[in-house]
Amino acid sequence: MSRREIREQIFKLLFRAEFYNKEDLAEQCQLFFEELGQEENKDTKYIEDKFKQVVERLTEIDAMVNEVAQGWKTSRMGKVDLTLIRLAVYEMKFEEDVPAGVAINEAVELAKAYGTDDSSSFVNGILAKLV
Repeated sequence: MSRREIREQIFKLLFRAEFYNKEDLAEQCQLFFEELGQEENKDTKYIEDKFKQVVERLTEIDAMVNEVAQGWKTSRMGKVDLTLIRLAVYEMKFEEDVPAGVAINEAVELAKAYGTDDSSSFVNGILAKLV
């Protein structure tokens, strides 16, 4: 899988986390990979590890987003937009090998594919304030 495809799969898995309790996430992760039809390999291991790392830091990530999101709180954001923002913030703040510009661009591209007509500009605006 390419980095973009891996990022998209992480986004899809993180999106599931919005609808389940923390106790159910291990099972959801297993179901996700079964549905994906991927046998365990380095890509699936990377996806799972990154998913867990983002979930562990959700409170911290949301606090960063809430600081810069004028007139918006994470509790009011659309789930697609919020998931993309969380993933990009994690990459920008906690992964040294992902440049901020790449994280933002990838989030905007995924917002165009999965969000509403306004998602890409909303995601870009929030993330630009965090650089």
